[in-house]
Amino acid sequence: MDIYGNALLDFHQSGKADILWLHNSYDEPEEMPIEVFFRGEDDMPEIELKALSLCKGKVLDVGAGVGSHALLLDEKKIDVTAIDISPTAVQIMHERGVKNPQLQDFFQVKEMYDTLLFMMNGIGLTGTLQGFENFLGSAKQILNPKGQLVFDSSDISYLYDDMPMPTNQYFGEISYCYEYKKQKGNWFNWLYIDPTTLQRLSKQHGWNCKIVYVDEQDQYLARLTYP
Repeated sequence: MDIYGNALLDFHQSGKADILWLHNSYDEPEEMPIEVFFRGEDDMPEIELKALSLCKGKVLDVGAGVGSHALLLDEKKIDVTAIDISPTAVQIMHERGVKNPQLQDFFQVKEMYDTLLFMMNGIGLTGTLQGFENFLGSAKQILNPKGQLVFDSSDISYLYDDMPMPTNQYFGEISYCYEYKKQKGNWFNWLYIDPTTLQRLSKQHGWNCKIVYVDEQDQYLARLTYP
């Protein structure tokens, strides 16, 4: 069941929705503000606007949600394909006027692109540090020469200020589960990667990594290129 998509659809159709809860593996459930997925350019934080300004050539917006970033790229006449694994999100993208939305899993992509864009910590879909390393290998296969990865993430070590760090896994590996209208979805793995670890793994796998922006909440924007 597309729990996340159901919440998005309610908000899309009526401008309001019940609470979308995000259960996690480290603390109490958190309320996920649905309106954030529908924001326009004026409501986007600087880190996202900076990311969009870096997009060039043929762009793949991965985990595009309801297409807010793709819509802005469309307006700028940038060739963007917006993909998501939620059928409902893709339906909403169509209805919102996104030019090229597709129901697709990133790991099944075969076409070539110049920019791979992952917004709102979309790089988290790699799930684990090992998943991220595997991703660095697969991304090379669908990037044109001089292509780039553009994504934001954050160092979440602060979560463990008052409790011990995990000893059996990287501290940025989290599990989540959506709940909406008393229905729960499946648990899934999500990754937050700190900048130091990112730069180490990028170099190890032959990528050039540049941190191009850091905001006041310790979220950062990274641009990776492959020689």
